[in-house]
Amino acid sequence: MTASEVINLAIGFLGLILGIVMFWSLPVPVFSPGNKKSLPFLSIIIPARNEGGRISPLLKSLQEQDYKNIEIVVVDDQSTDNTVSVAESNGARVLHNEGTGKSSACWHGSLHAKGQWLLFLDADTTFSSADGLRNLLHFYNEKGARGIVALQPYHTVYRLYEQLSAIFNIIVVVGMNGFTVWGSRFKTAGSFGPCILTNKDDYLLIGGHKKIEGELMDDLALGQAFLNKDLPVRCLGGKGIIALRMYPEGLGTLIEGWCKSFALGSKSTHPLIMLMVIIWIAGSLNITGALISSIVEMNIVTMMVSGALFILYGLQTAWFARRVGNFRWSIFPFYPVLFLFFAGLYLYSFIRVNVFHSVKWKGRKIDV
Repeated sequence: MTASEVINLAIGFLGLILGIVMFWSLPVPVFSPGNKKSLPFLSIIIPARNEGGRISPLLKSLQEQDYKNIEIVVVDDQSTDNTVSVAESNGARVLHNEGTGKSSACWHGSLHAKGQWLLFLDADTTFSSADGLRNLLHFYNEKGARGIVALQPYHTVYRLYEQLSAIFNIIVVVGMNGFTVWGSRFKTAGSFGPCILTNKDDYLLIGGHKKIEGELMDDLALGQAFLNKDLPVRCLGGKGIIALRMYPEGLGTLIEGWCKSFALGSKSTHPLIMLMVIIWIAGSLNITGALISSIVEMNIVTMMVSGALFILYGLQTAWFARRVGNFRWSIFPFYPVLFLFFAGLYLYSFIRVNVFHSVKWKGRKIDV
């Protein structure tokens, strides 16, 4: 075994270990069953731009919730499709936002909300069970009903191209800094965006979405605004409570969406965690290269070691991905493709943000 082979295998082994360190757990909201205090009136605010084809499942899942002390407010962000009619036909109150963008729509909705608590939901989310909303509210109440509880919904995947999001979903969670073996040792990077629960007093105290209007990564900025006021920000997984299907329209939308999010989002990740992520990704590719090389050269010892590490990487990647979405087990023998797609799109995103200073999303050019 040559020195370069030893180095590649060592990096691969180190990557496996650091993978466990950086993504030790992904807790979900849990509350004490005997502690079911009364809950306040809740305003559910859903910003929507051209979501006519995606918002119905969310609105239907809200109607099926066993917690009924709510209002559903859809804030139309200058849609050109049937978003408004779909929302109204599913029992939502529709507001028309005169501003532009998600933050503006959320702020507009909050100003007209009647509830003591506010729940901001992306239009492509849906509750997984009839008691999901109630359980989330009880968890927030048990934690003191202060600051934010933000859930990363469980990613529902149907088509083959959507499997390419596996590594992105893992890194989005890891990049929030709170899921390592050290727990809350690192300051959270902000807030998950698709599902944010807060109380109205705290929200108005920090300036709400009005304060962060214009920020491309509004979820991270909102979480940071709460942290700046010494208010807690709790980020958790949404498995069993809330789910989403991110980019059903096709591969182009998937690329556009991750391009918008990723290069800027990584700036909020703790440097040590970012280093572990880089070594984890590099290790996966090093092991793949070592295995291919050993097969070509018929180096039995290297083939056995690199083959074992390759299998372990596939199992670990599947384990991580299945925490965040229903990704197929059958894709993980081909996990190097997932890592290469992630690396290529991350590079593209970095160039768009740092060279061209613009990204595209839902027909809009966004300057960054």
